Amino acid sequence: MTVWLALVVAVTAATGFLLSPRARDTGSFFRGRSIDGAPPGLLTLTFSQVTTWIFARSLLNAAILGYYFGIGGTLAYAAYYLSFVTGAWIIRELRFRQGYPSIHAFLSARFGAVGVGCYTIVIALRLVSEVFANLLVVGLLFGAADSMGYALSVILVGALTLGYAVRGGLLASLRTDVLQMSVFLALLIGLVAVAGLSAGFSLPAIIESSPDIASAGWVLLMVALLQVWSYPMHDPVMMDRGFIADRRVTMASFYHAAWISILCIMAFGLLGVYGGLHRAEGEELIATLTRLLGDVPMLLFSAALIVSAMSTLDSALSSAAKLGIVDMRLGGETVRNGRLAMAGFLVAGLLMVFIGSQDLFSAVAISGTASMYLAPVIFFSLWLRWSVPVWAYAASFVAAMVGAGVYFGEEAGYLQLMTPLLGLEHKYSKLLAISGTVLAVGCGAFLAAWAIRRHVAPATT
Repeated sequence: MTVWLALVVAVTAATGFLLSPRARDTGSFFRGRSIDGAPPGLLTLTFSQVTTWIFARSLLNAAILGYYFGIGGTLAYAAYYLSFVTGAWIIRELRFRQGYPSIHAFLSARFGAVGVGCYTIVIALRLVSEVFANLLVVGLLFGAADSMGYALSVILVGALTLGYAVRGGLLASLRTDVLQMSVFLALLIGLVAVAGLSAGFSLPAIIESSPDIASAGWVLLMVALLQVWSYPMHDPVMMDRGFIADRRVTMASFYHAAWISILCIMAFGLLGVYGGLHRAEGEELIATLTRLLGDVPMLLFSAALIVSAMSTLDSALSSAAKLGIVDMRLGGETVRNGRLAMAGFLVAGLLMVFIGSQDLFSAVAISGTASMYLAPVIFFSLWLRWSVPVWAYAASFVAAMVGAGVYFGEEAGYLQLMTPLLGLEHKYSKLLAISGTVLAVGCGAFLAAWAIRRHVAPATT
């Protein structure tokens, strides 16, 4: 199996090098323009949107949540992909109605340096976590976390992906995404077909796999429906793709990406539910699916994860280059500096792999909670166009950071606050309480600031 997986890595990397044109200017490297200056078409942009969000961590999370929590867990993770719909609404208002060229420009105009600084912290952490999580999944396919195979695969896949990503930046990412998405879809269709024809696969049983409405899967679904409003704005990979094509192509790509992504996540999640219905005592997901499906289908399963991981990794690195050089202006806007930024983010992600947590969903939960400080910004400053002072923005940011910190502390065992205070035992119940509190504090701060401004303004005129 390891030899075949290594071959998948080699073929994916070789294809990346063959398809990646060497960027000749910053328009290609940072903004995805073709050599003749044309923006990407609908198929390219849609497939790029999907493959950058259907990444290895997401696929494995969907399967794991289905495995342990049934259809409720799968639906909960699929709900996060409604972010493409809310993301489309954000881009429509911000770019096409108000004319801002980027999220940074909008936040700078509304909240100055504080707005840009807080946002940059959140999206930098998001990008590093994407690099970390995708490399982590690849490593776990090649061996246990402390094995030589794990370490070598993580370093080699990171280096190979960086190798072709630095050639063309965002343009290279867009070109490779189309082929990688096509390969992924073929693998997924084959895998689902094999599972559907397997003994014991029952769609009615899968649908009825989460009978308890209070189970963790349904609780997580409520968390997703709270976080989905702000989640897209804190994802620079998605947002970057909202500024590189015309209005028709951009909006259509977001909406098509939504339904395609949800179907892919549901398909992978149903594999997990199927495994969960037939698991033995103490058995893990991969072992169960291998027993049920056999070695060849599991090779397809692992190959899909590897292709998805490398595809998302090159996209994350291209967005990291734009963040560091174009948005943060850490250096002159040159292709060389963009390549250095890519290398820096890869090193940061590798460090997290070897010293960080191995819990894949915790990274999603912490990132999603941190992003919730943007919800009132979207509701009131963007969509309603209210003029709100910086202190309300800062209050929302602090509330989200505290919430993310509390969840991390509870998960890591550093804190034991929520069970004695609220009687909550399961981590997703804790996450729901934290997410609701963060959203309430942030929206409350914006409403209070708007009310104070309305009250004070007439009195001073």
